[in-house]
Amino acid sequence: MEITCVYQEGNQNVIQEAIERCPDAGGTVIVPAGEWESGRLLLKSNLTLKLEEGCVIHFSEKKTDYLPVVFTRWEGVECYNYSPLIYARGCENITITGKGTLDGQGEGWWDWKKLQQGAADRLCKAESQGIRPENRVFGTEADALRPSFLQLIDCDNIVLKDFRIQDGPQWTVHPVYCRRVRIQGIHIVTHGPNTDGVNPDSCEDVRIEDCEFQTGDDCIAVNSGLNEDGWRVNRPCRQVEVCGCRFLGGHAAVAIGSGMSGGVEAVRIHDCSICGTERGVRIKSMPGRGGYVKDVSVWNLTMKEIEKEGIQVSMNYGSSTAVPVSKKAPVFSELSFRNISIQGAETGVELCGLPESPVEAELSGMEITAGTPIRKEYAKLL
Repeated sequence: MEITCVYQEGNQNVIQEAIERCPDAGGTVIVPAGEWESGRLLLKSNLTLKLEEGCVIHFSEKKTDYLPVVFTRWEGVECYNYSPLIYARGCENITITGKGTLDGQGEGWWDWKKLQQGAADRLCKAESQGIRPENRVFGTEADALRPSFLQLIDCDNIVLKDFRIQDGPQWTVHPVYCRRVRIQGIHIVTHGPNTDGVNPDSCEDVRIEDCEFQTGDDCIAVNSGLNEDGWRVNRPCRQVEVCGCRFLGGHAAVAIGSGMSGGVEAVRIHDCSICGTERGVRIKSMPGRGGYVKDVSVWNLTMKEIEKEGIQVSMNYGSSTAVPVSKKAPVFSELSFRNISIQGAETGVELCGLPESPVEAELSGMEITAGTPIRKEYAKLL
């Protein structure tokens, strides 16, 4: 069944109403070319949302349009907060495709970065204080915890293909506890604080290919929960592949962590080009995170005009939203970097472990032009 949205001036629920009319057995909602206004979109199983070329969906800037609160994971900790602009939970067989644009109009949320610290501290310490997720309820302007743009939780068989997505409140594409995720040919442009591009979070079997990124934070960040809450949930992020992507601006092109307390394993990053980012590939954590990162292979990358490190593996990350309450050290192992060209960086490769948890990494076929080619601390090259 196909349902084509028909523009109705002043009605920002047109697309959602079309989604609700789709049968549970499966259907396609077509959004034709034109400028569309929308509140939050709640997706369902067996749904295809087709964004035709020339279609631009502008999401509401009104905060109350993203209430009531929903179950979410905010920077690696489970809670109830504002709904993401596009949201699904416990669904299967969802596709968003087409040459259209999703515009989050996120600028109205970005100042909340300066206001969130009190709520972020309460949330990040909730598990250590025995506060259950159902009692971690936020979703007020006083709390100022920004939602993700597109968040799919506990979903299976997801396809995101060919569209442009820009300027959400915080993280942009955020699959959580998902399986079989395919992200292909999408273009992400963001400018605000913490507006990461794609954040696979405790997911399994994720492929990100032929995408382009210009972001206000990490372009891709692989995560698995934060501190004690990540240990409780105990769902690693595994079998993640990034290939054929272009990174044109942001903090790291591909990051692992720092919220990796549930573990990250079997990550493959290859055949990508990186230019003008702050860092290239970054594996980051800090004392108190616990967890592990293992079996990470990176090969056939070209990096140019990197501001800081081309490759950084560090357990001394210092930009966390909230400081851990434990001292549990993370563990990094089975890290391999091969056939990588770094032309223009402050540091080519930095490896920084902890006395109780040193780093080991394999480097081969490296071509480095940098102020400092290699820097090591509590680290060993294999």
